[in-house]
Amino acid sequence: MSWTRKLGTLQLKNLQTLLMTRTTSGDSSQNVADLLQDMQATEQKKKEKTDPDTTTVLLFAGQGSQKVGMADSFLQHPNVKTMFNAASDILKYDLLSLCQHGPQSELDRTVHCQPALLVTSLAAVEHLQETDPNVLEHCKACAGYSVGEYAALVFSGAISFEDAVALINVRAKAMQNACNAVSSEMVTAIGSASSKFRAACKTARDHIQEKFLIEKPVCHVSANLCTNTVTIAGHTEAINYLKEHHNEFEIRKIIPIPVSGAFHTNLMKPVSKKLELALKNVHIEEPLIKVYSNYTGKVFKSPQEIQRSLPLQVVRPVLWEQTMHAMFTRSGKINMPQVHDAGPGSQLGSLLRKCNGKAFLNYCPVNDYSK
Repeated sequence: MSWTRKLGTLQLKNLQTLLMTRTTSGDSSQNVADLLQDMQATEQKKKEKTDPDTTTVLLFAGQGSQKVGMADSFLQHPNVKTMFNAASDILKYDLLSLCQHGPQSELDRTVHCQPALLVTSLAAVEHLQETDPNVLEHCKACAGYSVGEYAALVFSGAISFEDAVALINVRAKAMQNACNAVSSEMVTAIGSASSKFRAACKTARDHIQEKFLIEKPVCHVSANLCTNTVTIAGHTEAINYLKEHHNEFEIRKIIPIPVSGAFHTNLMKPVSKKLELALKNVHIEEPLIKVYSNYTGKVFKSPQEIQRSLPLQVVRPVLWEQTMHAMFTRSGKINMPQVHDAGPGSQLGSLLRKCNGKAFLNYCPVNDYSK
């Protein structure tokens, strides 16, 4: 299963051999990363010059990109079914059947959607390994949007596949429970340079506190997507206010997002606490490639930072626009890397086009079911 670590072609073959041995012996508890410790140490010591024309980066999509049948293109690869089976054993339900047959209403539920996106995104990595291994061989950096950050961390070798599925199971269940406890929503707000997103949020909070007597109203920017475009999340009453009054703040359009509630706000504090506890039992490795953090918009500096950031990620805005600038800003003389979107759909491509048109010219979705 080449998705467990980002390695060179020879190392991926060696990894598959090790996994075959592991499966044959029945030892499913041994961490593959331990078996490859010496190999990874050698790889990290290499200081080869990077050719921008052959460099690649991977992006992993977040919730809202799911669709029944999204794994269709990847099921031809035997390891993909193995991945889904392993995840199903941890989750205690048939994840592949849900991804392929739905119904869409069940797949859209946070508790199901997040594990589905994690495994499907990593199935796309397996597809790349089988069809275009040079993409993985030359990958120097990756980033994932919200739940996609976990796929990026698995791909980079920081977290094992099994641990990531278990963490996402905790995260998804806790987020579903938080959404069930309080009526909340998330929308995309499209504006211009004169838009007053934060002022709109504050006015909405003041309004619902006075009208509905909500003691601690929540309505905040929950993600910076691209220039003049954000997501806003909070109590349903506050979002309804924005839908009616957005023009007063020079916000051109409000678009509902098909998620269960106000992700990346303080309404997710119970989720943050559960993740903090769950992460105490997870071993995190130094990533083998650069992984950009949703929380800071910068490269993770250490396993300790990863452990601290993941619980904070669910209650803080996703700094996606900042991440895209950090990944792709360079002098005009340096070529852009090839950009491969490993998530289902191509929503991240639309954001990249608005953040950096030059980088978008090298954008390629691995599985764009919109075509």
